[in-house]
Amino acid sequence: MKKMIIINGPNLNLLGKREPEIYGNATFEDYFKALQKQFSNVKLSYYQSNIEGELITKLQEVGFEYDGIILNAGAYTHTSIGIGDAIKAISTPVVEVHISNTFGRETFRHQSYISAHAKGVILGFGMQSYQLAMQSFVS
Repeated sequence: MKKMIIINGPNLNLLGKREPEIYGNATFEDYFKALQKQFSNVKLSYYQSNIEGELITKLQEVGFEYDGIILNAGAYTHTSIGIGDAIKAISTPVVEVHISNTFGRETFRHQSYISAHAKGVILGFGMQSYQLAMQSFVS
């Protein structure tokens, strides 16, 4: 059985409340339960932190033993060289995910310190972005 993790960064704990016109009304916890059912042949776990160092620590913890990491680093995508370096240092492939189309938003969101080290990037498909990332690992 494949072992995968979704890692979400800052403010993604507010999904369902935060800017519903961009992020929708569903909580991530509810969506995660649906993903677990859909991908029942995968041992799927979830981690969220608003703290950059905790995200780096989690990447290092799972980055040599998991089969895949789906990472939505939120705003740290555009600012964290440390998260990019952590992805470069680990052997587990990472798919960078964003709920919104970051290229349709503020200019500072057009830069990613993660993309160059990721297996792929999926953005702009709402919560379905996570499902597409899962499919990239299991198919």
